[in-house]
Amino acid sequence: MTERYTSYHERALELTRARGIARARDYKAAGITPAQVKRLTETGELVRLGRGLYQEPGRAGEHIAHDLAEAARAVPNGVVSLISALRYHGLTTQLPHTVWMTIPQKARTPKAGGLPLQIVRASGDVLTAGIERAWIEGVDVPIYGVAKTVADCFKHRRRVGEDIAIEGLREALRQRKASPGDIIHYAEIDRVVARVRPCLMALQ
Repeated sequence: MTERYTSYHERALELTRARGIARARDYKAAGITPAQVKRLTETGELVRLGRGLYQEPGRAGEHIAHDLAEAARAVPNGVVSLISALRYHGLTTQLPHTVWMTIPQKARTPKAGGLPLQIVRASGDVLTAGIERAWIEGVDVPIYGVAKTVADCFKHRRRVGEDIAIEGLREALRQRKASPGDIIHYAEIDRVVARVRPCLMALQ
């Protein structure tokens, strides 16, 4: 291995290790060319997660939490919600390829660079109720709690799929991460009690 190869090779791996997930622009800023990044993916020393996104082998899946931190930085008035919140709470087998966020009804549509977002808008208690805080990679990430997330999935079942909403409800009950009373409370706020209650009764 030449000294030049060792130099960019080590810099690329150190950068990726430090960031968890590195973006193409991170390598460019460090003086690492696209051809060199491609060479590292071909040798299996980097894994390409998506367009312009790279990670070390063996850390696949960690990009989900990393993306939540990135989204919180990019959308400071947003709250992680729906499928992304379900996944964070361990309530679904789905692997979201975008970060779902709820933002104020009249807020400007956010831009997050290369990070794909799914935006939902809300106002009043539907927006502010049930927010918890997660600490991810040194970032304070607002995220809806389990009961509110389940209720939200029923509210937006046409977007996320009713099967996912039911899966989230079933897992929340099975894992005892939310009580039926808490779920009904947030279902009332979301005005989806008529949808939630029959499923809740069937699963108890």
